[in-house]
Order: sequence, then structure tokens, then C-alpha cells
Amino acid sequence: MSATPIWKKFLRVDITLLILACLLPLVDQRWHLDMVDPMRGVMVFAILALGLNIVTGFTGLLHLGMAAFMAIGAYAFAICSCDIYPFQLNFWWAILFTALVGAFAGVLLGAPTLGLRGDYLAIVTLGFGEITQDVLKNLDVITKGTQGINPLPSPHVPWWTATGFGMLEFTSEQELPWYWLFLAFVVVAVVVCRNLERSRTGRSWLAVREDELAARCMGIAPVPVKMIAFATGAALAAVSGGLWVSMYSSTGEPGNYDFQVSILALCIVIVGGMGSINGVLVGSIAMLGLANIALPKIASVMQSAGWVNSGSVFGSPNNWKYLVFGLVLVVMMRVRPDGLLPAKLSIVNAKKKNNVEPTA
Repeated sequence: MSATPIWKKFLRVDITLLILACLLPLVDQRWHLDMVDPMRGVMVFAILALGLNIVTGFTGLLHLGMAAFMAIGAYAFAICSCDIYPFQLNFWWAILFTALVGAFAGVLLGAPTLGLRGDYLAIVTLGFGEITQDVLKNLDVITKGTQGINPLPSPHVPWWTATGFGMLEFTSEQELPWYWLFLAFVVVAVVVCRNLERSRTGRSWLAVREDELAARCMGIAPVPVKMIAFATGAALAAVSGGLWVSMYSSTGEPGNYDFQVSILALCIVIVGGMGSINGVLVGSIAMLGLANIALPKIASVMQSAGWVNSGSVFGSPNNWKYLVFGLVLVVMMRVRPDGLLPAKLSIVNAKKKNNVEPTA
């Protein structure tokens, strides 16, 4: 009996995750788990991490400034859709414009820096993230500084009302419409990443990641390949920013898109599996589920038991969640360094390593 192809195994994981995501609202409503709201954040960060996975996982470029592209997308969406500006695009055109702006920003960053490698590229992207925050904060004539841009338009789907779902409006008080909308965007992002992974471009990314010199010898030009990766990853990050601010109808302050957001996205990719699309999805659920679901419940239990009070360091999960993230990363590096769901190439290499016969 022949073994099941690896791509079919990954497709089964895709379908399983989609079915579980579709069943979650029903389970949540039945047992009052209050998981729909935090899962919206999980899906937004899943899109952000999918963008980072293209740059870091597929192409092997250490990127520490992904939050900057999320911020660029958030403000691009706000500027082209808010009624205080002359453009006033609807939600769908604004999201498309946001993706284009993100891709353009990725090209602008990548063009002068893709000759760098390793730590040097990481430092440049880190600096870009910090500079972006300061620019958005100080350019208050356009960005409104720390006040943020608001209000922002909500999605309008004509058939949504026509099919009897009109009672579920896209407002900040309603969770389910945003949940289904974000799930649809995650599905689209996964389909895009899957097609890119199996395309000639995706194979070029993997070749550059494994050995750039060998890729050159095979006729692959590393700089254009890296540029495409930067632009695609930045576009996905920008879309995640646009979705995030549309849900809250405000961009918030620029400090919301700080270095911690970039590190969280990187943690998701590492925990899930570098270069693994399914790993990114599982990593998003694991890390954001830990931060937004598990830790608040643990803190609530500790407060109810009288072990801590709400004003103490351990009374708020935000004070110690990054400590937990660090411990999770240390454990993962020791126990499962390839991630929860490693990429296909890692699986194949592991099988070859285990099947090597000793030579006399």
C-alpha cells in the first residue's frame, strides 16, 4: 500500500480546521464559552503571521518589523474610507487599496535592504518598525496622532440582509458577523499562500532559503524573488491591519502597533512551524488562545481564590503573558524545534534522516 502524499495530509488539516472554525459559534452559543470574541483576534493575527511566514518561513529572511505593515494597512484603510477625508471608499475597495499600499510599502523597504542578510536585515526591519510608529504619531495632521482616526465604515454585504441575516449588523457590539467575515479572509489568505507555495515563485523562495548560491546557479535571481516575498507578506499584514481597525471603527494610537506585535507574530510562526501554513494557523490558536482565553481565566481563578488581587502583577494577564510566551518558546525549542506542525520539507528531511542505513 502506497503512503498518503504529504500534500493530502496537509489538506486534511486545512479542512479539519475549517470545520472546527465553523462549528465554534454553535458550540460557543450552546455552552457559553465566550470564545467568539477572542477568536476574531486570533484570525486577524493568523493573517498577519501568514504574511510573516512568507518572508521568514518560505524565504528565510528574518523580519522584525511586521507590525509596521499592519500599522500602514490600518492607517491606509482609515484614510481612504473615513468621512473626514475626501476619498471615502467603501469597505471592500478600502481593503483592496490597503493591500496595494502594503505591497508598495514592502517594495520600498525591500529595494534598498534585500542585499543584506541575517542579523543586518533583522536590524533594518526592526528600525523600520520603530520609525513607522514615530512617523504616524508625529504626522498628526493626517493621522490624528494619538487620538486615532475614527469612525471607520463597516462592511456592507447586500445579500446578507436579503437572505434574512439583517439582524446581524457589522457593529462593534455584534461578534458573529465579524467572526464569519474574518474567517472568510483567513480562508482566502490560506488559498493564496497555498497557491504561491506550489507555484514556481514558491519553489524559488524555498530554493533561496535553503541555499542562495545554489539558487543562483540554477538561474534564480534572489533579489526579485525576495522582493515578491516582501511585497506579498506586507500586503497580508496590511490587510490584517485594515480588518482590525474596521472592527473597532478606529485606528487607535500608533503605539498599538509596537515591537511586541512583531514579536508575537514571530512567536506564532516559530511555535506553529517555520514555512508551514497549517502550523501558522495552529500557532495562532495556541498563542492567542493562551493570551486571550486561557490566561484571563487563570487570572480570574487566582483572584477568586484570593491568591492575587486585581492590582498586583499577576492580577492582569497582560503583565505576565510575555513571560509565558518566553517559556513556551524555550519548551518548544527543546521538545519540538520544528514547531507543532512542521513544513513538508522538514518532514521529508526528518524521514530521510531516520531511514538512513548504516554503512560498513
